[in-house]
Amino acid sequence: MNEKEVVLIIGGGIAGIQAALDVADQGVKAYVVESTPSVGGHMAMLDKTFPTLDCSACILTPKMVDVGRHPNVELLTYSEVKRVKRNDRGFEVKIVKKPRYVDVSKCTGCGVCARHCPVEVSDDFNAGMDVRKAIYVPFPQAVPLKYTIDEEHCIRCELCKRICESIGAGAVNLDQVPEEVNLNVGAIIIATGYKPFDAKRKKAYGYGKYANVLTALELERLLSAAGPTAGHILRRSDGCIPKRVAFVQCVGSRDSHHGYPYCSRVCCMYAIKDSILLKEHIPDVDVTIFYMDIRTYGKGFEELYQRAKEEFKVQFKRGRVARIYEIPENQNLIVRAEDTETGEILQEEFEMVVLSVGLAPPDGIAELSKILEVPLDEYGYIEEADAKVDTVSTKVPGIFVAGTALSPKDVPDSVSEASAAAMKAVTFLRRRK
Repeated sequence: MNEKEVVLIIGGGIAGIQAALDVADQGVKAYVVESTPSVGGHMAMLDKTFPTLDCSACILTPKMVDVGRHPNVELLTYSEVKRVKRNDRGFEVKIVKKPRYVDVSKCTGCGVCARHCPVEVSDDFNAGMDVRKAIYVPFPQAVPLKYTIDEEHCIRCELCKRICESIGAGAVNLDQVPEEVNLNVGAIIIATGYKPFDAKRKKAYGYGKYANVLTALELERLLSAAGPTAGHILRRSDGCIPKRVAFVQCVGSRDSHHGYPYCSRVCCMYAIKDSILLKEHIPDVDVTIFYMDIRTYGKGFEELYQRAKEEFKVQFKRGRVARIYEIPENQNLIVRAEDTETGEILQEEFEMVVLSVGLAPPDGIAELSKILEVPLDEYGYIEEADAKVDTVSTKVPGIFVAGTALSPKDVPDSVSEASAAAMKAVTFLRRRK
């Protein structure tokens, strides 16, 4: 294969996966660089998708398997792009593969090592609501299904190494060092995803201080049958099933003082979706959504909103929440807000509050923009070439962008942008050739 017919995709979430599959199906080699041990991104953490309420894993997992098996795709997981230099053939790229301390060619993914590991640490995949071992896979459907040793928390007891040797695999290698990979590629697609807004910055809402104030991503993990509570909705404070739950919208979005001035686009719809799922899990739960404006702009979105109100009796109250207090005796929460339709000051008691946090630019995007010499917009996202007619090209020829690296958006829009970026990249290569 001509070395110019190679595309580098930075990021292994749903947008990166889709871009890689579309590039590879055109007969072009695709390298996917993902900073974590598995592809999948944030979508792997979701229980259902809106507006159809389809199983998120049922959509994502087959694509993860396809990208892991495609003959034209090579996954470089647990790796980071360190240097990019333009030349007359495209780009020279330096990638560093971080040491897993596990030989992926020998690891069978059996999990015996993790069962014997004595160290337990907070599980990021379950939003810190569960624990994992110091040797781990991020989640059971991980691709590649290879274990990684968390160097920060490993105590070097070597028990995992002895166990692995005893079953004949011998995959654990505590002497691994970072490995440098140098590639020549003809085009690059940025699909680095997003990070959720840090709800602790909104101090008036008590996240991190009050046990029963959650983020929406934490609720997603509680709703999931594969989550820390096997799909049971339980309060952190006492393990009881909540009977009154409030959602607070625009946490970190449309807020220039404590977050970002833009709308994150997905928050209204995931709150509506999660409110319906809550009613399905706990039929007698009372759910109230405090909102500024309900923005149901996509296909089937308004219908799901009406269904939440009419079929599931979810209450919608227009007004921004000013403050959340905890009642020390029972750790219930007082939500104080103004109903902007009636002018009434509301003060209601709930057993759980869910913060609908917005989307923020991912960690490391500023450094990556310097490496690629691609400018960022005023909010910290990758800046497109033209917001009207060329939304997946960047200001740099040969570098394209898709998904939430460009701006907040939902899964369908991320996938369609990824396909567009893939076709742009392949067309760019073929025109040069």
